[in-house]
Amino acid sequence: MSHILIIEDEQKIAQWVAAYLERAGYTAVICRDGAAGLAQLRHQPPDLLILDLNLPSMDGLAICQAVRAEKRPRLANLPIIMLTARVEEADKLAGLGQGADDYVTKPFSPKELVARVQAMLRRQERLTSPSPILEDEGLVVNPAAHQATLHGRPLDLTPSEFAVLVTLMHNSGRALSRSQLIEQALGHDYEGQERSIDVHIRQLRRKLETNPNQPERLQTVFGIGYRWRES
Repeated sequence: MSHILIIEDEQKIAQWVAAYLERAGYTAVICRDGAAGLAQLRHQPPDLLILDLNLPSMDGLAICQAVRAEKRPRLANLPIIMLTARVEEADKLAGLGQGADDYVTKPFSPKELVARVQAMLRRQERLTSPSPILEDEGLVVNPAAHQATLHGRPLDLTPSEFAVLVTLMHNSGRALSRSQLIEQALGHDYEGQERSIDVHIRQLRRKLETNPNQPERLQTVFGIGYRWRES
């Protein structure tokens, strides 16, 4: 049974989300303060984090940054769904840029949120199933262990960044559209805007390419999407 941590200061929303998650077969714990929530997840790492953007004492972006900086892989690779009342696309993409894997805009359907949780946990299970090691000029990706190294140096990749990378490398030399990447890497139930893929690509280039502005490994195919260079 998967364990979900909800960091949300609006009590009714938090209880509402927890009730739907428990009805779907998950266990759910609620924290209503940012700093307390971070302490809770460090003490008992969940399988997935549902995180409000605006919180007392420590906001959601700061928590994302702290989680991704953790040394323990269980925490650093934690799937994060961000809840936000902000409707501007720039705010949502900022959350993805700080390490969130998905976002849901308030007000939202609890059934939609549960579907996002299910899709993300299925994706994690799929990524950790037996799979061959992927290599490309100093880059070594182990999908089963959720580990990637570049010239022996561990790479800090969010779960979504890792999923996009594995999908592109599995399809080396083939151009994939944004919608194909969403379907294959993030799951059929993922409903984030296609622009979110651009954020993940930008972050991957920053971490993988010698010159992110002139990428060699992760190429743009104009009018289509993206392609991992042919091995």
